[in-house]
Amino acid sequence: MTIHEQMSQQQIAGLSIAYIKDGELQKAECFGLLEVGKTNRINTETIFNACSISKLVTSILVMKLVEQGIVDLDEDINQKLTSWKMPEHSYTQEKKVTLRHLLSHQAGIIDPKGSFSPLHSLWQRPSMVDLLKGTTPYCSIPIDSTFEAGQEFHYSDAGFCIVQLLIEDTIGSSFSTLMTDVIFRPLAMTNSFFSSAVPTANTASGHQKDGTLTAQRYPIYPYDAACGLWTTPSDLAKLLQEVIQALKGKGTLGLASIHELIRPQGCKEWMGLGVFLDGAGEQLEISSLGWGVGYQCMLVAYPHLGKGFVAMTNTDTGVHQMQGLLGEIYRSFIK
Repeated sequence: MTIHEQMSQQQIAGLSIAYIKDGELQKAECFGLLEVGKTNRINTETIFNACSISKLVTSILVMKLVEQGIVDLDEDINQKLTSWKMPEHSYTQEKKVTLRHLLSHQAGIIDPKGSFSPLHSLWQRPSMVDLLKGTTPYCSIPIDSTFEAGQEFHYSDAGFCIVQLLIEDTIGSSFSTLMTDVIFRPLAMTNSFFSSAVPTANTASGHQKDGTLTAQRYPIYPYDAACGLWTTPSDLAKLLQEVIQALKGKGTLGLASIHELIRPQGCKEWMGLGVFLDGAGEQLEISSLGWGVGYQCMLVAYPHLGKGFVAMTNTDTGVHQMQGLLGEIYRSFIK
């Protein structure tokens, strides 16, 4: 089936894709609508919720701060945290929780069930400290490590909330401001931001699996580092281009430590720092998936080969990306 036919069958309102070849943006394709029942169509500057692709972008920011000597991947996080501390246990005496553990989801943290939902109200945005203390409806149990770091993989939004707080405590600036100054502005990612004030003119509204609008047109996640990014495939393609260039010792950001980002970490050979890995050598594949209320997206790249793609939709299909249209796009890409 064509993309249009698959979108119709899966009731996907809109889709935007950017392809990279030879380290450059090859083409961008757009399909469908910003919102069902309206006439405004998706274009290359249409903004989507990137959901957990935020974690990859956060990890790249952390690597830049590591290179600047501001943070250390292997230092006890409590050395930098000031407004909240990771609780101490007998097992943390020997092995401290580090940024490396947090970025690779191996910090011994298991997110409380039902936690980290979208904002109920824009006027009640919780603080990172309150979230981690377990005093908000978004996370009603205090965050803690339940076993020694580095022993198991547990995907964790809470871990990236700690990363955000550590950065803000260390720098003394908001995470969103720092991301704009260090990553978005230098790479000319002009349609990317972390903010609760989502511009509506060319932002894709979220849709449910039956094709209807989500209760809130633009569900907001108040956890910037974990899942708060709003962006476009073309902007994320610029970030991928930077990774590709950095592997050659080039690029705008000067990411000399990029090899560490895409190296297997800890107890899982398929986990890098904020990014999933498959294959090795020249055939190394890196990927990041985003799935939240009203949106699904996928980022895949073969950085040593200089190619990749980013696909974003404004519909939660109710099935894993690989079982739906995004999976078909992936399989077509790797042929």
